[in-house]
Amino acid sequence: MLKLIDVHAHLNFANYDEDREAVFARASEAGIGMINVGTDQKTSEFAVDLAQKYSNTWATVGLHPTDFVEGFDYEVYLNLAKHEKTVAIGECGLDYFHQKSAEEQEKQKEIFIQQIKLANEVGKPLMLHIRNAYKDAYEILKSEARVKGNAHFFAGTWDEAKLFLNLGFTLSFGGVTTFVRDYDEVIRNTPLDMILTETDCPFVAPVPYRGQRNEPSYLPEIVKKIAEIKGETEEKIGEVTLENAKRVFGLFS
Repeated sequence: MLKLIDVHAHLNFANYDEDREAVFARASEAGIGMINVGTDQKTSEFAVDLAQKYSNTWATVGLHPTDFVEGFDYEVYLNLAKHEKTVAIGECGLDYFHQKSAEEQEKQKEIFIQQIKLANEVGKPLMLHIRNAYKDAYEILKSEARVKGNAHFFAGTWDEAKLFLNLGFTLSFGGVTTFVRDYDEVIRNTPLDMILTETDCPFVAPVPYRGQRNEPSYLPEIVKKIAEIKGETEEKIGEVTLENAKRVFGLFS
């Protein structure tokens, strides 16, 4: 029985080449489905392949903002986006932490807008990656997007969070919430129907797995911490985030 959905995983990365089957098996045994997120053409194609192979597994297709040098082949991504198990476009957005020059940031904006147009065309939500660029990303979305989506690994302030919530975007949180308190205010204030859970595996494993390679079967630790922060039961957070994921990404529809 499906209990939880990891809305942002990367089992399509080479980190799992040696034991991918076992990682999927542990997730399945724990009742955890997942959305594997593409960051370039190769990982987007593989995410779709994995979604076809494994049950309770879906894909997103897109170009990560720090990979803008690759360029965005609209027609290639359009073909991937039309696949029935592709549930979102991205991860896409803006990342000013890694790219600080004005020229690099403008290129990111151009490719972000292309991916928003793709999402608009196929009518699927956006999987956002935003770092140190929330205001600029918000302005682009407000101007260009006719779809909603999710702001993955949200790390902004509550004032910044409200901008995205007011646009109808959900916020997702991962393992970092189990060992720092920087996200507590945003988690506490985000309405239950606008919150999602993710691992962002293989990165940022939650306590008690910190320092290890992350994986979807660790998601209950994140649910546990969010429940604690919001003063809810783990069962309640599990139930609402599962339903939220189904709604946002049109799963099982």
